[in-house]
Amino acid sequence: MSTLIKLLFSRFRKGLVTTSVDADNIEVIGQDLKKLISAKLKRSFNIREVDTGSCGACEAEIIAANNPIYDISQYGISFVASPRHADALLVTGPVSKNMVMALKKTYAAMPGPKLVISCGDCALDGGIFKGSYYVAGGVGNILPVDFHIPGCPPSPKDIIRIIYSFLKT
Repeated sequence: MSTLIKLLFSRFRKGLVTTSVDADNIEVIGQDLKKLISAKLKRSFNIREVDTGSCGACEAEIIAANNPIYDISQYGISFVASPRHADALLVTGPVSKNMVMALKKTYAAMPGPKLVISCGDCALDGGIFKGSYYVAGGVGNILPVDFHIPGCPPSPKDIIRIIYSFLKT
């Protein structure tokens, strides 16, 4: 059987594996977000993301928020490599005991005013890892959290929407 026939049979067997995205709604929120960030900061809103022991699902959604479909950078949100350039610290995953000191040092390196965002259910209270011998708890046990993005994992749309809601206040 040729490769093309195998591929065709595989496609029929699996069915539709993609979904559509409500990009229009994201575009409206995104344009409002861009105006808000420009008015408040006069530059991009810079975020330093730290994974403190997650499964990787929240990071995958954060990466998806940067893909061509959502492209949050066009709305004025940038992810930076150094906490010294960050306006906010976005923390994912339960805080593992090995990451407590690194998280505190990252927070200390940020310029003020310091904004901390917990992203995902694990970052809130440890999620499914809550009570584990290896977990120090949620981010709120280590740092003062300004707002939380709920979900396991939160969608890129939720990430954008909740950041917009917080900055609007």
